[in-house]
Amino acid sequence: MGKTVGITYDLKNDWQRAGNDPGDINAEFDKPETVDRVVAALTRGGHTVKRIGNVHCLLAQVNNLDVDIIFNMCEGLSGRNRESQVPMVLEMHGIPYVGADALTLGMTLDKVMAKKLFLAEGIPTPRFFELHQGDDSAARNTLGFPLMVKTRHEGSSKGISRQSRVEGSGALARQAAMINDAYAQPALVEEFIKGTEFTVAVLGNDAPQAMPVVQVSIDGNMDLGDDFYTHDRIASASLQYVCPAPIPDDLTACIQALAVRVYICVGCRDFGRVDFRVDEAGNPYVLEINPLPSLDVQDVFNIFPNTFGSNYDEIVNKVVDLALARYNIVDEGSLGASVSLTKMLEGAKR
Repeated sequence: MGKTVGITYDLKNDWQRAGNDPGDINAEFDKPETVDRVVAALTRGGHTVKRIGNVHCLLAQVNNLDVDIIFNMCEGLSGRNRESQVPMVLEMHGIPYVGADALTLGMTLDKVMAKKLFLAEGIPTPRFFELHQGDDSAARNTLGFPLMVKTRHEGSSKGISRQSRVEGSGALARQAAMINDAYAQPALVEEFIKGTEFTVAVLGNDAPQAMPVVQVSIDGNMDLGDDFYTHDRIASASLQYVCPAPIPDDLTACIQALAVRVYICVGCRDFGRVDFRVDEAGNPYVLEINPLPSLDVQDVFNIFPNTFGSNYDEIVNKVVDLALARYNIVDEGSLGASVSLTKMLEGAKR
């Protein structure tokens, strides 16, 4: 029997751009058609869907939502704790919701905090340091070159361009200053991993499981070498996802095992996505985990299900099933529209 599912989200066209905002300021927010697609999937899964909107819309009606569970897609409005805003409100009011809790979302949006957790668990991640406004970048650099310069607490590759890979002190200082000024936060500086790039979805709670490995291809090239994923490529024809990744079985198994370790390390729930670079010697490094992954139809949640006869709708409904089971609202797999996790696992191992 279907449930009443509320859906919270931030829309790109709701953002009121200020004159000094960087061009990718609303990159993490969803397109209206993405929300429409999730609503359609849930409806086809037998649920009744109630659109709620962003955190302010949630606050205005939180005392009379009349839903069984919330499907949270909100990125939040400002600061490094913004993804935690909706989960915290829901927790305060005892309302069940899909996905990671406030603590996990806060820790993982802040990439420096996430990397410290990875290191504490022995999970390989590129070496790094931070640059704050006014820091002597040359003095802080103990890693050499090349380096990648990123925002500390943004998603959707915000702030990452072809200039983000730097090979000298002047370029490092300029790129870090751009992050400090445009995004009002420290710059995360990582050793650059030359090689290939992958992303892996993980589903589940008590026994989370990695889905098929997806490889990033840019301009038809999967051996990226010095190339990398940039913000302007997200919706471009130059970016393609190849699934299952045409890599050796032992590397597939290694990446999937690491993805699950990362997922458990930060306390993800229901679903998430882990991003990797693999160096030329075949060593994988975790770049980040996204417990609030994009559900855009161009993204991996619309791609990996095809490898085992499933589809986007079934995956979205499976995620809701997992959350309902976690709250003991309904037994896992009782909704007929959702593919069983066992079937997903069989497909993921092929």
